Amino acid sequence: MDQDIQEIQKKVEEESSFVEKLTAEIKKVIVGQDYLVERLLVGILADGHVLLEGVPGLAKTLSIKTLSDAIQTKFQRIQFTPDLLPADLIGTLVYSPQEGKFYPRKGPLFANIILADEINRAPAKVQSALLEAMQERQVTIGDTTYPLEAPFMVLATQNPIEQEGTYPLPEAQIDRFMLKLKITYPDRDGELEIMNRMTVRDKPFASPVVSPADILNARKVVSEIYVDEKVKEYIVNIVMATREPEKFGLDIGELIEYGASPRATIYLNLASRAHAFLKRRGYITPEDVKAIGMDVLRHRIILTYEAEAEELTTEDIVQKVFDTVEVP
Repeated sequence: MDQDIQEIQKKVEEESSFVEKLTAEIKKVIVGQDYLVERLLVGILADGHVLLEGVPGLAKTLSIKTLSDAIQTKFQRIQFTPDLLPADLIGTLVYSPQEGKFYPRKGPLFANIILADEINRAPAKVQSALLEAMQERQVTIGDTTYPLEAPFMVLATQNPIEQEGTYPLPEAQIDRFMLKLKITYPDRDGELEIMNRMTVRDKPFASPVVSPADILNARKVVSEIYVDEKVKEYIVNIVMATREPEKFGLDIGELIEYGASPRATIYLNLASRAHAFLKRRGYITPEDVKAIGMDVLRHRIILTYEAEAEELTTEDIVQKVFDTVEVP
């Protein structure tokens, strides 16, 4: 077993060499936001979609655009608006009078990195058009299904629901995002650096330093990262504690309407592997699970009215779970 871990460790060290180049290139444009940059890399390495939430102006869109600029992939930005139609995402059939046939005109979803900007400004029927692409990595136009080229990743931004003109995302769609990130304001020094960097004529930009092959090769190594049985049980216990908290000594049962789905268990495992990869390790530790757990779980728990009345958030519940569940 130790020999197997050493072999995986060697692969991790070889395949993770591009991470520093990619991070440095992103940092040319993005000030601070280490948490955001690392989580975007976790998402792309674990083949998961990422939802970013924060008030306007926090560089959510810029971060995603910069990530795509640093990778030699096809990028599409889709601005979600109340009048957007599903066909505006996936495409439609176009009739050719000369040949008397319908031909598919593929939409902007046929790309590698999709920026769904302000995703909660479009109604549910448009948001649901993303579901097949996000889960099955395919798009159906008419009666024909087209596979989407790997790597395929949806990076969505949304403003807080309290903002005017927004729609809450359906739970089925939220659950398909591997990570949900909460973006906050920069500190004073960061704000000053942002002003200095973004108020000059020649603004910084990122150049392509990573190929899709680098990403796909890294994903293979991420899938091989060793997960001990005790760590697997720890992951399952964390998710089960959101459904049956009393079994784990948690007195929060009346605060949770629905716990995390089995998809949370899968994503917690995969995201922890990607986090370990970024830390140049060929194995997962409980610290990887704790580091990434909040971002995997915060959008998968539905609270009761009692919790809302007590002004508790899903983050409060997840933190109590991590504080209580025994670490192996």
